[in-house]
Amino acid sequence: MHIVTCVKQTPKSENIKIDPVTGCLIRAGADSAMNPFDEYALEAAVTLKEQVGGTVSALTMGPPQAETVLRDSIARGADRIYQLGDRALAGSDTWSTSYALSKGIEKINALQKVDVVICGKQTNDSDTGHIGPQISAWLQWPNAAFVKKIVRVNQKSIVVERLTEDGSEILELPFPCVLSVVKEISNPRVRSVKGRIAAKRAIITAWTADDIGADKEKLGIAHCPTRVVKSFTPTRENTAQIVDGTNGREKGKNLVSLLKENHLI
Repeated sequence: MHIVTCVKQTPKSENIKIDPVTGCLIRAGADSAMNPFDEYALEAAVTLKEQVGGTVSALTMGPPQAETVLRDSIARGADRIYQLGDRALAGSDTWSTSYALSKGIEKINALQKVDVVICGKQTNDSDTGHIGPQISAWLQWPNAAFVKKIVRVNQKSIVVERLTEDGSEILELPFPCVLSVVKEISNPRVRSVKGRIAAKRAIITAWTADDIGADKEKLGIAHCPTRVVKSFTPTRENTAQIVDGTNGREKGKNLVSLLKENHLI
């Protein structure tokens, strides 16, 4: 089985700041790491490989420094690493990003047939949750989002359990397919010494937009169909009301009266 995991270098959660003028993330000077949700996707991929055999390829799109998350992927159990790096990709929204990633997956698929693509549910820098489903749309492969468990796998399909608004459901998807997973699917492992050594020695396959045959009219900020119109930090308002009373009994009566006045009971 060949599993591709999409990983992204993002600012550490405590370092996320937004430029109030541009609405974009302020990345300069911010410590970065693998997107937390991608850690669970990578662990799910490596665990699946250990259960049924095969190969895990990690794919990222980003500038040269994004190679850090690829080497981290090797340390966590991935076998091959691929990076999409090109000025034409800069400023891409989720539509453009998912398109570029889908073209990268097509390139990987040409080298070795891909069975499953696993993505994290979302990223901590945009929280859209678009990438997995959009990749599946570009590739025209079946997709399941909010996957919490891989139930079983056979030679032709994979059975998963996914979260829904009122519970969960079991789905069977034929290969190839795309999964977006939630944190409940796994517990990311600690990087081993052997893995860290392998990460330093790993060779990154780097591709440009031309290498993956991407249409540059679908890449980069100039061709994104979405725009950040406004970005702001919500204000917190203290709306608590103190219930007066000389003792607990009186305070209880006053609380009931207050709730009745506001038609809450």
